[in-house]
Amino acid sequence: MSVILHIETATDLCSVAVSQDSAIIFQTDNLPKEGEKQQVKKGTNHASILGVMVDEALSFTDNHAIPFDAVAVSAGPGSYTGLRIGVSMAKGVAYGRNLKLISAPTLEVQCVPVLLVHDDLPEDALLCPMLDARRMEVYTALYSRALRPTLPVQPMVIDEHSFEQQLNEHPIYFFGNGAEKCKAVIQHPNAHFFDGVPLLAKYMSPLAEKKFLREEFADVAYFEPNYLKEFQATVAKDPLKG
Repeated sequence: MSVILHIETATDLCSVAVSQDSAIIFQTDNLPKEGEKQQVKKGTNHASILGVMVDEALSFTDNHAIPFDAVAVSAGPGSYTGLRIGVSMAKGVAYGRNLKLISAPTLEVQCVPVLLVHDDLPEDALLCPMLDARRMEVYTALYSRALRPTLPVQPMVIDEHSFEQQLNEHPIYFFGNGAEKCKAVIQHPNAHFFDGVPLLAKYMSPLAEKKFLREEFADVAYFEPNYLKEFQATVAKDPLKG
């Protein structure tokens, strides 16, 4: 079996977890604590908090004399900056401690909490994780309950005809931080929405454990996340030019 450090930075949420034999033994995240505002601030600076979280995880395992076997990291799609920070950290830990690197597809990770909680979904149900891109665009895919892809990962602009063919044949369950803005647009009776499905590092565990046992490792030197789209830098408007 294995001990794996999990790093998730694909969205505004930032989280780290440690699993031992698939059981979570440590976790930390930037979700609001009791008494705080109930939303994670946009533009959370992962660069300033991820290192602290990883240090806490490493200290926990070192203090308990638990040796790591691998590092798993969210592989995208998602925030360009967030993914870059997470993968850089994962590579650094893997290289520094001579650990295997595991890539966990972000949209598959997003499906894990739904499958854990909603074990009564219809057999023909399709899962549709959605990560917010901008305006009415999302990063999305369709999966069966066994996490077999039926629609590949892609950016998609959502309108009233989105998933029309699939909705005519299957119940589809939408969730993730991009699903909320689609509720008013996708009105098909087979469309269902789950609220409050956070994308957290601890949900990587079953996917990462499977890859570890199959020895499906990423190259520490050359692995790059699936950004889907190239980074687009913006230039601040000159107030003197209007």
